[in-house]
Amino acid sequence: MKIVASVFIVILALGFAGSQTLADDRPDPPKPRSPDLEKGRQAIDAKDYRAAVDHLLKAAKDAPKDADVHNLLGYGYRHLGQFDKSMEHYQLALSLDPNHRGAHEYIGELYLQMDQLANAEKQLQALQKACPWFGRCSEHDDLKGAIERYKVKQKS
Repeated sequence: MKIVASVFIVILALGFAGSQTLADDRPDPPKPRSPDLEKGRQAIDAKDYRAAVDHLLKAAKDAPKDADVHNLLGYGYRHLGQFDKSMEHYQLALSLDPNHRGAHEYIGELYLQMDQLANAEKQLQALQKACPWFGRCSEHDDLKGAIERYKVKQKS
């Protein structure tokens, strides 16, 4: 009986030690996001792309490795007609997060604006892999619709 009790105590102690180790190994809590990211999103919603880019550039200084910030910078620059800067930020977003669905959608739309249908279709294929429900997500559906409209426009 003493052996069983001793084994139980050892197992309990190891469990405690293991849980303490797990608690110590947890990553630091996520840093709060830049308030300029939210201001940038609000400016995009208001279609004030110059203000959006200004806010998002500040957010990028605070969080240079935030794929969402670079995706939205790409969006803002694209709507300002600055395709080179737009492409740079979409590519940076995808290098930080290769499955960033928004960046795949938006860079696909940029490719269509640049008359690069094959590259847009590659982004659609990437979304098929990145979307959790057998390739179905709003970003996939949006880019697919944009590609279909582009093809119809090219035929006319």
